[in-house]
Amino acid sequence: MSEFLEFSLLGLLSGGVMALIALSFVLIYKGTGVVNFAVGEVMMLGAYIYYAGAVTFSLAPWLAFVIALAVIGVFAIGVERAVLRPLSGQPAVSVLMATIGIASIIHGSVEAIWGGDTFSPPTLLPRTPVNMGEILIPGTVLGNFAVAAVLIGAFLAFFRYSKTGIALRATASDPVTAATLGININYSQRLTWVLSGLVGTVAGVLIASSAGLSPLLASAALSVFAAIILGGLDSILGAIVASLLIGWVESVSAGYLGGKSRDVVPYVVVLAILVVKPYGIFGTRTIERL
Repeated sequence: MSEFLEFSLLGLLSGGVMALIALSFVLIYKGTGVVNFAVGEVMMLGAYIYYAGAVTFSLAPWLAFVIALAVIGVFAIGVERAVLRPLSGQPAVSVLMATIGIASIIHGSVEAIWGGDTFSPPTLLPRTPVNMGEILIPGTVLGNFAVAAVLIGAFLAFFRYSKTGIALRATASDPVTAATLGININYSQRLTWVLSGLVGTVAGVLIASSAGLSPLLASAALSVFAAIILGGLDSILGAIVASLLIGWVESVSAGYLGGKSRDVVPYVVVLAILVVKPYGIFGTRTIERL
């Protein structure tokens, strides 16, 4: 029984960072209707900027982290204005291909500058493990979950109670009506891209600090895609719940069936749930009239 509790707890805790990556996807889709395939590469780029600041330039880790957030924020603004805004109103596949192109450029640039080696950035959080009875929890896993929980809670409060968050929700729900009410649509969509980039950077730094940094970090975002589909592409709550569920399934299946099962069992669970709920657990059901 204690073994099951340990696997379950570790899975739920690891699902916290997964929820951050899922949130980065959902913010873009909810705000602009675009599936952003560059989330993983932006996350990876933020982690490399943090590594450069903390190791190459010997800055304090917290300062390197702030700089990484600032650089990614400016980068997101530049991409939105130079690439994505001109594509506004074009077929969705054009914007989707643009995000794939952005991802390829980032990935190639990172490999050209840093190569394919694995680096160990300094951690922002304590590594001291925490004893919970018979269960030993790595300090970074618990710390990562705590940061993810605080950040996700802040975003939920932001969207529910702040004027800017309500404006973003209105823009996502009905851009035409929002514009009629005086909401700046361009600003709202630009802010959405910035917030997505900042969330991805936090997730990237947390993962890189605990598991190492290499260009393979970008693939972590694709593995989260199952959680996004399961939770519903337009649901922040769904992304959180589905990430925790998949994190739990991965941990328990790997604990009892071996490490390779984590690449199979979660997707079997996702497929089984989607058969019953095709729009995801909390996704918005759409009705098309022919």
